[in-house]
Amino acid sequence: MLLPDDCLCFIFSFLDCRTDRESFGLTCHRWLNIQNLKRRSLQFPCSFGIVGPSSLSQSCTDISSFHLYRILTRFQHLEYLSFSGCTELTDSALNYLKPYGSRLQTLCLDCCFRISDHGISLVGDGCPSLTTISLYRCNITDTGLEALANTCLALRRVNLAYCPHISDSGLRALSQGCCELQAIKISSCRGVSGVGLRSCSSTLVYIDAECCNLKPEGIMAIVSGGGLKFLNIAGLSCSNFRNGLEAIGNGFAAGLKILSLRMCRSVTDASIVAIAKGCPQLREWNLALCHEVRILGWASIGSNCHNLEKLHVNRCRNLCDQGLQALREGCKRLSVLYMNRNGWISDTAVELFKLYRCNVKIKFEEVMSIGPNWDNLYDDE
Repeated sequence: MLLPDDCLCFIFSFLDCRTDRESFGLTCHRWLNIQNLKRRSLQFPCSFGIVGPSSLSQSCTDISSFHLYRILTRFQHLEYLSFSGCTELTDSALNYLKPYGSRLQTLCLDCCFRISDHGISLVGDGCPSLTTISLYRCNITDTGLEALANTCLALRRVNLAYCPHISDSGLRALSQGCCELQAIKISSCRGVSGVGLRSCSSTLVYIDAECCNLKPEGIMAIVSGGGLKFLNIAGLSCSNFRNGLEAIGNGFAAGLKILSLRMCRSVTDASIVAIAKGCPQLREWNLALCHEVRILGWASIGSNCHNLEKLHVNRCRNLCDQGLQALREGCKRLSVLYMNRNGWISDTAVELFKLYRCNVKIKFEEVMSIGPNWDNLYDDE
């Protein structure tokens, strides 16, 4: 009991065992206070994290204003807080972020259906140090995004996947107001065309825009910042995109390393050739279900993608023996090829590929997601 608080804090920081850390506060009120001060993250049993939930937990806990007040007054040094799955959390509860949320860097509100634009404005006012926010399936609008852009200037990662009420106007506010923005998820945001990201900062390296209503001018806007390393625009099937994806290879995305065009059924050889020539740093490329890619496209990939390590060609109807040969003779750094057998590829072509490229693993399976988690954007550098 004679040890000062700073010594106790030092001792607590060296406890590696989770059980020991949780038991530390059972000793006395003073040790409990030390434990509370050292707590940096809190995630409720109903939470499912920032990566992207698939379903709510059975043991979902409703968090009231009183609960949040008790939590924030007890743990005043939190940097990570997740209410993901707390479907009954209301705007009024977020009032307590203002006096106690100044240290928060990550806030997860996935599937908090009762949070509105007003609640998001309270988050902005109370969490000026916020760098990551996840609003998966929230009912916010562009007004809420504008409030965030005006107050949380240090934002780097924003998850807006399945937010049905946002548009390019809100994205424009974020991209222009948050100059350190690195990653944004807008998957299945049907009101987004992409033009809201025009003239975005070069710090923006990660964009996940799967199943959005992107337009050709939107693609040009998305790559306009010049810093992209990861781009997922899977699910484009509009006739507008027969050659609209050529913008990716026009020079602004020269540093692109991971690209998913999965289910872009109308993308043609012209776009494939432009991307293969204009994105020499590509390491992983998903072309699964891209039925219009033919010999010219496969030959261009083999000739130009010298850094490609992983290629997905599952269920590409026009991948034939000649196309597989072009990939076999090029792509010297290829290590994994995801494919399936179709009527145009003979067993002989597959066996020749295995013979001449024995270092390449052929996997007859489809991988739905590619690339790194957005928390590890620079791990490959």
